[in-house]
Amino acid sequence: MKTIRRMIHGEVLVAISLVALGFLALFFFFDLVDELQYLGKNNGLGGDANIYQLRHALLYVALLIPNRLYELLPISVLIGTIFVMTRLAQSSEYTILRTSGLGPWRALKLLLALGAFFAVFSFLMGDYVAPASEHAAQLLKARYRGRITVGRTGAWLKEKQTYNTYVVNVKELSPKNEMHDVQIFEFNNKGLIVSTTQAPVAAFTADDAWLLQRASRTEFDVPTDAPGSTEESAKVTRSTEASFRWPTGLSAEMVSVALLDPDRMGTIDLFNYIRHLQANGQTTQRYEIGFWKKVFYPLSCIVMVILALPFAYLHFRSGGIAGYVFSGVMIGISFFLLNNVFGYIGNLQNWQPWLAAAAPGMLYMAASLGAFGWLVLRH
Repeated sequence: MKTIRRMIHGEVLVAISLVALGFLALFFFFDLVDELQYLGKNNGLGGDANIYQLRHALLYVALLIPNRLYELLPISVLIGTIFVMTRLAQSSEYTILRTSGLGPWRALKLLLALGAFFAVFSFLMGDYVAPASEHAAQLLKARYRGRITVGRTGAWLKEKQTYNTYVVNVKELSPKNEMHDVQIFEFNNKGLIVSTTQAPVAAFTADDAWLLQRASRTEFDVPTDAPGSTEESAKVTRSTEASFRWPTGLSAEMVSVALLDPDRMGTIDLFNYIRHLQANGQTTQRYEIGFWKKVFYPLSCIVMVILALPFAYLHFRSGGIAGYVFSGVMIGISFFLLNNVFGYIGNLQNWQPWLAAAAPGMLYMAASLGAFGWLVLRH
């Protein structure tokens, strides 16, 4: 059995590696072609050092490879495993393996071990390598093509502290991890504005605070006994400080997720951001679905090997491998389309986040186990 396991695992690993390499080469070419339109441009600061050149485009596209691998790994596992299983069935090698003691459940256990390996690899890639590489790619893009921003007004965040509530607007995030055009609106427990702070530049500090440079503050001394009275008017005090420290729990990761795509975050960072939104009374449905999709996505590698196993029990004498591989591609594409559709529907219909994220995998796993059981019972 050890020899059989070594043979099947070796062939499947080689096939999956070749499929993944082909996909990565294809997407590398597409991404590079998309970046060619920006060659020769700069970030508006002038100077030859800020011109976006071919080497920058190549480096940027190369930094996208880990995230591409994370996205393409499940479908690569499916296509590679289907190819090996179909080829073994076509050459009658799988029939010989069955007569040598490779029963259906042993074959399933053998492939599940392989799927578990790729699930762990996918988790490590998606939670550690891909986020760091994606962040470096975004900073590179920001350096030569302009700062990182979202929309016309930037990102909006909210934080509740012990006595007051703060609403924060960050327009841009620079390549040096500095925030630009920062506005902080402070409200008391009655919902009345207490102060506003504006600064052209702000930086994150190591002690859970923001350091705002050239901050302009406006403080409103609102009467507490009769806030709606016309007899008393609020006292307004304006001041300018060269450096203003604002204690806050809004970390660099939280600002990044507000300015960048949350799907590029790690699972722990996304979980912390959800807790922050919940603590401030903000909706978390979209981010919770994204969190559970991050949790279940590596497990799709296990679903893919289960989907591929029934192909080993098909009987044909010659030809047909290309057709079965193509059918595997279609199955993989339909899985990812359904995965995205369930995410959008779950967000619109307010489904349980874990159910919206896990439903496609459970449906395809049930279908593959049903097909596997039917083929085993029939033959």
